[in-house]
Amino acid sequence: MHVQEWLETIPAVAVYALVGVVIGLESLGIPLPGEIVLVSSALLASQHGDIDPWVLGGCATAGAIIGDSIGYAIGRRGGRPLLAWLGGKFPKHFSEANIALAERSFQKWGMWAVFFGRFIALLRIFAGPLAGVLKMPYWKFLVANVFGGILWAGGTTAVVYSVGIVAEAWLKRFSWLGLVLAVLVGVTSMLVIRNRARKAAAEARPRPEPEALREPVAAE
Repeated sequence: MHVQEWLETIPAVAVYALVGVVIGLESLGIPLPGEIVLVSSALLASQHGDIDPWVLGGCATAGAIIGDSIGYAIGRRGGRPLLAWLGGKFPKHFSEANIALAERSFQKWGMWAVFFGRFIALLRIFAGPLAGVLKMPYWKFLVANVFGGILWAGGTTAVVYSVGIVAEAWLKRFSWLGLVLAVLVGVTSMLVIRNRARKAAAEARPRPEPEALREPVAAE
């Protein structure tokens, strides 16, 4: 059963709650398919009048902002031991290479890393906890978190819903294409980030000094 088909079997209130909770947990730092759930729910809203797209977008936005804020608080309190613990629980997502890449992005771009990280599947789960661990000023984090959450969650809902309204008949027959595209985008971005993380980790390792360049030790 596809995600959208399963969502059709539960009440609208449950859909709102599910979207908010899944996106909130993902933003908090737990790897969950928040984007797939949001896309599926927005498609469902375009086909069924029971689901209000404004309420759906609001729940998604609230989940994104609240989840990120909780992740920030946990990261600030837990510090780097928290990242080590997450690495043990989710080694594919919180590997040392991925953390190194995310940390370099935060140090280089600051609050913009929080804002744009919302649109990258892997960085979406890093933003809150890592910003807290790196002691980013909360007001900077909050501004980037709020605007990023509104643009990503609200924008995704609006775009998918509008496409569903315009091409409702086509989407009813090929609604799985939206899910396939979402999965492909997520997997592709994860592979790109993982590849960059490996390169960043390799560059960060100290290189041994060549023997020819070492100064000879003067004999006493």
